[in-house]
Amino acid sequence: MDWISDPNAWAALAALTAIEIVLGIDNIIFITILVGRLPEKDRKRARFLGLLLAMGMRIVLLSTLSFFMNITQPLFTVFGHGVSLRDLVLIVGGLFLIAKSTFEIHGKIEGEGEHHARDSARGFAMVLFQIALLDIVFSIDSVITAIGLAEQLVVMVIAIVVAVGVMMLSARAIGDFVERHPTIKMLALSFLLLIGTTLVADGLGFHFPKGYVYVAMAFSAFVEMLNIRVRRHVVARGGGP
Repeated sequence: MDWISDPNAWAALAALTAIEIVLGIDNIIFITILVGRLPEKDRKRARFLGLLLAMGMRIVLLSTLSFFMNITQPLFTVFGHGVSLRDLVLIVGGLFLIAKSTFEIHGKIEGEGEHHARDSARGFAMVLFQIALLDIVFSIDSVITAIGLAEQLVVMVIAIVVAVGVMMLSARAIGDFVERHPTIKMLALSFLLLIGTTLVADGLGFHFPKGYVYVAMAFSAFVEMLNIRVRRHVVARGGGP
Protein backbone atom coordinates (compact mmCIF):
# COMPACT_ATOMS: atom_id res chain seq x y z
CA MET A 1 0.00 0.00 0.00
CA ASP A 2 3.01 2.30 -0.34
CA TRP A 3 1.45 3.82 -3.46
CA ILE A 4 -1.08 5.73 -1.29
CA SER A 5 1.62 8.18 -0.21
CA ASP A 6 3.12 8.43 -3.69
CA PRO A 7 1.86 11.52 -5.62
CA ASN A 8 3.03 9.98 -8.89
CA ALA A 9 0.75 7.01 -8.29
CA TRP A 10 -2.23 9.30 -7.72
CA ALA A 11 -1.42 11.26 -10.88
CA ALA A 12 -1.21 7.99 -12.81
CA LEU A 13 -4.52 6.87 -11.29
CA ALA A 14 -6.28 10.07 -12.37
CA ALA A 15 -4.84 9.99 -15.89
CA LEU A 16 -5.49 6.27 -16.32
CA THR A 17 -9.08 6.53 -15.08
CA ALA A 18 -9.80 9.32 -17.59
CA ILE A 19 -8.22 7.34 -20.42
CA GLU A 20 -10.11 4.17 -19.47
CA ILE A 21 -13.41 6.08 -19.58
CA VAL A 22 -12.60 7.42 -23.06
CA LEU A 23 -11.48 3.99 -24.27
CA GLY A 24 -14.76 2.59 -22.92
CA ILE A 25 -16.83 4.63 -25.39
CA ASP A 26 -16.68 1.89 -28.01
CA ASN A 27 -17.69 -0.66 -25.36
CA ILE A 28 -20.78 1.36 -24.42
CA ILE A 29 -21.79 1.83 -28.07
CA PHE A 30 -21.44 -1.86 -28.84
CA ILE A 31 -23.28 -2.97 -25.70
CA THR A 32 -26.06 -0.43 -26.36
CA ILE A 33 -26.62 -1.77 -29.87
CA LEU A 34 -26.68 -5.42 -28.80
CA VAL A 35 -28.81 -4.88 -25.69
CA GLY A 36 -31.35 -2.93 -27.76
CA ARG A 37 -32.28 -6.18 -29.52
CA LEU A 38 -33.35 -7.81 -26.25
CA PRO A 39 -36.79 -7.52 -24.62
CA GLU A 40 -37.14 -4.45 -22.39
CA LYS A 41 -37.12 -6.53 -19.19
CA ASP A 42 -33.71 -8.04 -20.01
CA ARG A 43 -31.84 -4.92 -21.11
CA LYS A 44 -30.80 -3.57 -17.72
CA ARG A 45 -29.43 -6.94 -16.63
CA ALA A 46 -27.61 -7.43 -19.95
CA ARG A 47 -26.02 -3.96 -19.72
CA PHE A 48 -24.85 -4.66 -16.18
CA LEU A 49 -23.46 -8.09 -17.00
CA GLY A 50 -21.84 -6.84 -20.20
CA LEU A 51 -19.96 -4.07 -18.41
CA LEU A 52 -19.12 -6.47 -15.59
CA LEU A 53 -17.58 -8.75 -18.22
CA ALA A 54 -15.59 -5.80 -19.57
CA MET A 55 -14.22 -5.03 -16.11
CA GLY A 56 -13.44 -8.67 -15.36
CA MET A 57 -11.71 -9.14 -18.71
CA ARG A 58 -9.42 -6.17 -18.11
CA ILE A 59 -8.53 -7.28 -14.57
CA VAL A 60 -7.80 -10.85 -15.70
CA LEU A 61 -5.60 -9.58 -18.51
CA LEU A 62 -3.79 -7.23 -16.10
CA SER A 63 -2.93 -10.21 -13.93
CA THR A 64 -0.87 -11.64 -16.78
CA LEU A 65 1.58 -8.74 -17.07
CA SER A 66 4.45 -10.94 -18.21
CA PHE A 67 2.29 -12.22 -21.06
CA PHE A 68 1.50 -8.68 -22.18
CA MET A 69 5.15 -7.76 -22.20
CA ASN A 70 5.53 -10.15 -25.16
CA ILE A 71 2.18 -9.68 -26.88
CA THR A 72 3.62 -7.21 -29.39
CA GLN A 73 6.52 -9.47 -30.39
CA PRO A 74 6.17 -10.55 -34.07
CA LEU A 75 5.11 -14.15 -34.61
CA PHE A 76 5.62 -14.08 -38.40
CA THR A 77 6.09 -11.59 -41.22
CA VAL A 78 3.68 -10.77 -44.07
CA PHE A 79 4.79 -8.38 -46.82
CA GLY A 80 7.48 -6.99 -44.55
CA HIS A 81 5.12 -6.41 -41.61
CA GLY A 82 5.74 -8.40 -38.43
CA VAL A 83 2.40 -9.79 -37.24
CA SER A 84 2.09 -10.20 -33.47
CA LEU A 85 -0.57 -11.84 -31.31
CA ARG A 86 -2.02 -8.40 -30.62
CA ASP A 87 -2.27 -7.75 -34.37
CA LEU A 88 -4.10 -11.03 -34.93
CA VAL A 89 -6.61 -10.29 -32.17
CA LEU A 90 -7.21 -6.76 -33.52
CA ILE A 91 -7.69 -8.02 -37.09
CA VAL A 92 -10.12 -10.78 -36.11
CA GLY A 93 -11.99 -8.49 -33.70
CA GLY A 94 -12.15 -5.69 -36.24
CA LEU A 95 -13.52 -8.00 -38.94
CA PHE A 96 -16.12 -9.33 -36.49
CA LEU A 97 -17.13 -5.76 -35.59
CA ILE A 98 -17.42 -4.77 -39.26
CA ALA A 99 -19.50 -7.86 -40.04
CA LYS A 100 -21.75 -7.36 -37.01
CA SER A 101 -22.29 -3.66 -37.75
CA THR A 102 -23.05 -4.38 -41.42
CA PHE A 103 -25.58 -7.05 -40.41
CA GLU A 104 -27.27 -4.66 -37.95
CA ILE A 105 -27.39 -1.81 -40.51
CA HIS A 106 -28.88 -4.18 -43.10
CA GLY A 107 -31.49 -5.27 -40.56
CA LYS A 108 -32.44 -1.67 -39.80
CA ILE A 109 -32.71 -0.70 -43.45
CA GLU A 110 -34.59 -3.82 -44.54
CA GLY A 111 -36.70 -4.01 -41.39
CA GLU A 112 -35.30 -7.40 -40.41
CA GLY A 113 -33.47 -8.81 -37.44
CA GLU A 114 -35.62 -7.33 -34.67
CA HIS A 115 -36.79 -10.71 -33.46
CA HIS A 116 -33.51 -12.61 -33.36
CA ALA A 117 -32.63 -11.97 -29.72
CA ARG A 118 -36.15 -11.59 -28.37
CA ASP A 119 -37.44 -15.11 -28.02
CA SER A 120 -35.50 -16.86 -25.25
CA ALA A 121 -32.61 -17.09 -22.83
CA ARG A 122 -30.61 -18.37 -25.77
CA GLY A 123 -30.76 -14.90 -27.32
CA PHE A 124 -29.67 -13.36 -24.02
CA ALA A 125 -26.71 -15.74 -23.78
CA MET A 126 -25.72 -14.98 -27.39
CA VAL A 127 -25.70 -11.25 -26.69
CA LEU A 128 -23.45 -11.78 -23.65
CA PHE A 129 -21.16 -14.03 -25.71
CA GLN A 130 -20.75 -11.35 -28.39
CA ILE A 131 -20.10 -8.71 -25.73
CA ALA A 132 -17.44 -10.92 -24.12
CA LEU A 133 -15.82 -11.56 -27.50
CA LEU A 134 -15.45 -7.87 -28.29
CA ASP A 135 -14.46 -7.07 -24.70
CA ILE A 136 -11.29 -9.07 -25.32
CA VAL A 137 -10.46 -6.90 -28.33
CA PHE A 138 -11.34 -3.64 -26.60
CA SER A 139 -9.38 -4.68 -23.51
CA ILE A 140 -6.04 -5.15 -25.27
CA ASP A 141 -5.25 -1.48 -25.92
CA SER A 142 -6.80 -0.58 -22.57
CA VAL A 143 -4.50 -2.93 -20.67
CA ILE A 144 -1.40 -1.97 -22.68
CA THR A 145 -2.16 1.68 -21.89
CA ALA A 146 -2.56 0.85 -18.20
CA ILE A 147 0.79 -0.95 -18.11
CA GLY A 148 2.47 2.00 -19.78
CA LEU A 149 1.04 4.60 -17.39
CA ALA A 150 1.15 2.92 -13.99
CA GLU A 151 3.65 0.69 -12.22
CA GLN A 152 1.43 -0.72 -9.45
CA LEU A 153 -1.14 -3.35 -10.34
CA VAL A 154 -3.55 -2.04 -7.68
CA VAL A 155 -3.55 1.41 -9.34
CA MET A 156 -4.44 -0.14 -12.69
CA VAL A 157 -7.26 -2.22 -11.16
CA ILE A 158 -8.73 0.77 -9.28
CA ALA A 159 -8.70 2.88 -12.46
CA ILE A 160 -10.51 0.15 -14.40
CA VAL A 161 -13.11 -0.40 -11.65
CA VAL A 162 -13.83 3.34 -11.40
CA ALA A 163 -14.04 3.71 -15.19
CA VAL A 164 -16.45 0.77 -15.53
CA GLY A 165 -18.50 2.20 -12.64
CA VAL A 166 -18.89 5.46 -14.58
CA MET A 167 -19.82 3.47 -17.69
CA MET A 168 -22.47 1.55 -15.71
CA LEU A 169 -24.02 4.79 -14.49
CA SER A 170 -24.17 6.28 -17.98
CA ALA A 171 -24.93 3.18 -20.07
CA ARG A 172 -28.68 3.13 -19.41
CA ALA A 173 -29.15 6.82 -20.21
CA ILE A 174 -27.15 6.40 -23.41
CA GLY A 175 -29.07 3.25 -24.33
CA ASP A 176 -32.47 4.86 -23.75
CA PHE A 177 -31.47 7.93 -25.77
CA VAL A 178 -30.28 5.79 -28.68
CA GLU A 179 -33.51 3.76 -28.63
CA ARG A 180 -35.61 6.96 -28.76
CA HIS A 181 -33.72 8.32 -31.78
CA PRO A 182 -33.31 5.87 -34.72
CA THR A 183 -30.88 8.20 -36.51
CA ILE A 184 -28.59 8.09 -33.47
CA LYS A 185 -28.71 4.30 -33.60
CA MET A 186 -27.63 4.32 -37.23
CA LEU A 187 -24.87 6.79 -36.36
CA ALA A 188 -23.73 4.48 -33.54
CA LEU A 189 -23.59 1.55 -35.97
CA SER A 190 -21.52 3.70 -38.32
CA PHE A 191 -19.16 4.42 -35.41
CA LEU A 192 -18.75 0.68 -34.88
CA LEU A 193 -17.90 0.26 -38.56
CA LEU A 194 -15.29 2.99 -38.20
CA ILE A 195 -13.84 1.42 -35.05
CA GLY A 196 -13.74 -2.02 -36.70
CA THR A 197 -11.92 -0.58 -39.72
CA THR A 198 -9.33 1.14 -37.53
CA LEU A 199 -8.79 -2.09 -35.57
CA VAL A 200 -8.09 -4.02 -38.78
CA ALA A 201 -5.82 -1.25 -40.08
CA ASP A 202 -3.95 -1.16 -36.76
CA GLY A 203 -3.48 -4.93 -36.88
CA LEU A 204 -2.06 -4.61 -40.41
CA GLY A 205 0.44 -1.97 -39.31
CA PHE A 206 -1.44 1.18 -40.32
CA HIS A 207 -1.87 3.05 -37.06
CA PHE A 208 -4.57 5.70 -36.74
CA PRO A 209 -4.38 7.69 -33.48
CA LYS A 210 -7.61 7.01 -31.58
CA GLY A 211 -7.85 10.69 -30.75
CA TYR A 212 -8.61 11.46 -34.40
CA VAL A 213 -11.29 8.78 -34.49
CA TYR A 214 -12.96 10.04 -31.31
CA VAL A 215 -12.88 13.66 -32.54
CA ALA A 216 -14.59 12.59 -35.77
CA MET A 217 -17.18 10.64 -33.77
CA ALA A 218 -17.77 13.57 -31.42
CA PHE A 219 -18.21 15.98 -34.33
CA SER A 220 -20.69 13.65 -36.05
CA ALA A 221 -22.62 13.26 -32.79
CA PHE A 222 -22.66 17.06 -32.33
CA VAL A 223 -24.09 17.58 -35.83
CA GLU A 224 -26.76 14.95 -35.16
CA MET A 225 -27.68 16.69 -31.88
CA LEU A 226 -28.23 19.88 -33.88
CA ASN A 227 -30.41 17.94 -36.35
CA ILE A 228 -32.51 16.55 -33.49
CA ARG A 229 -33.06 20.05 -32.06
CA VAL A 230 -34.01 21.39 -35.50
CA ARG A 231 -36.55 18.56 -35.97
CA ARG A 232 -38.05 19.30 -32.53
CA HIS A 233 -38.50 22.97 -33.41
CA VAL A 234 -40.11 22.08 -36.73
CA VAL A 235 -42.54 19.68 -35.02
CA ALA A 236 -43.29 22.25 -32.28
CA ARG A 237 -44.21 24.81 -34.95
CA GLY A 238 -46.54 22.31 -36.60
CA GLY A 239 -44.31 21.72 -39.59
CA GLY A 240 -44.45 17.93 -39.37
CA PRO A 241 -41.60 15.48 -38.48
